[in-house]
Amino acid sequence: MSAVDTVLVIGASGVVGQAVLRHFAGLPGWRAIGVSRRRPVNVPEGFTHVSVDLRDRAACEACFGAMRNVSHVVYAAVQESQGLVAGWADQDQMQLNLQMLRNVVEPLERAARGLRHISILQGGKAYGIHLDPHIKVPARERWPRHPHANFYWLQEDYLRERQPSSGWYWTVLRPRLVFGDGLGSNMNPLPAIAVYASLLREQGLPLTYPGGPPRVYQAVDADLIGQACAWAATSPHSRNEIFNLANGDEFVWENVWPVIAEMMEMDVGEPSPQLLAQTMPPQEAAWADLVRRRDLSAPASFKQFVGQGFAYADFQFATGIQGPLPASLVSTIKIRQAGFTACMDTEDMLRKWFRRYQELGWLARPRDTP
Repeated sequence: MSAVDTVLVIGASGVVGQAVLRHFAGLPGWRAIGVSRRRPVNVPEGFTHVSVDLRDRAACEACFGAMRNVSHVVYAAVQESQGLVAGWADQDQMQLNLQMLRNVVEPLERAARGLRHISILQGGKAYGIHLDPHIKVPARERWPRHPHANFYWLQEDYLRERQPSSGWYWTVLRPRLVFGDGLGSNMNPLPAIAVYASLLREQGLPLTYPGGPPRVYQAVDADLIGQACAWAATSPHSRNEIFNLANGDEFVWENVWPVIAEMMEMDVGEPSPQLLAQTMPPQEAAWADLVRRRDLSAPASFKQFVGQGFAYADFQFATGIQGPLPASLVSTIKIRQAGFTACMDTEDMLRKWFRRYQELGWLARPRDTP
């Protein structure tokens, strides 16, 4: 690594991008630039923010074509369609996500002659988990691609084809269910759970689990992804490789539900299956009233706070699916053998983030509740 390297974090206001930016901004020997249309809200000073629409080729040419000192890129941006899950099979959305990556890489390549590494993010959809939960476990990176269309393959193939003559290397990280503090992130279930729990607590009701049948699953702390991206940026063992990434343990939603109730100082009630994407939007006014009465700093708008998180939570909870469900697990042996060994207890992760939301004023502290 040179005296000062510069990392460009694309999608810096999202749940992953914000954590990655926060981690790099605190590392000695690094300069961090965050790219997003809105400024990240929970990152200490010490980074540069650039606002640009990745769909606008001309704007990207002007922006990234002037960045001569970028040495590393972490690409954590994604364009999702309304309704979220249905958009995962949409060809236009796939092509748009490919074009957004191209709009970053191509002008940057011409400008930044010292560019050495690009990381991109995939996830469980690489194994077809969103199409068929009955995958073999644990899913491994060396398996042939699951036969379905996915923008993951478009972006990965683009980097594979470009890399040999480029002078830089690529890494693909496949994190499991991500938990963090991004506002309005479509794939961060925590704000959706926090709103659901808060509204129940305001009514004096117990915390009921709204999901479907039990399933053994994996999660990953967003800050751990930031650590992994820093490792991938400099490790020779990450070059042109794909890695699954998880906390290191497994969980079942019903089994960790008491931890959430503990952090909200609520009792656990009997299960109450429901699609949050249907039952929560009519309660937006109640949430806005709670924000006002408790003097919270969280957005009163579900779009700004939760994004499409209610639909994402429904998907993760397997709401409406008939059980029993098989385990949904990936192997993390490869990244550990390559040298990245950080891990986290998933229950501790949940405690950490609920505590953080309370510190930020996004949630009322339990003692503030009458």
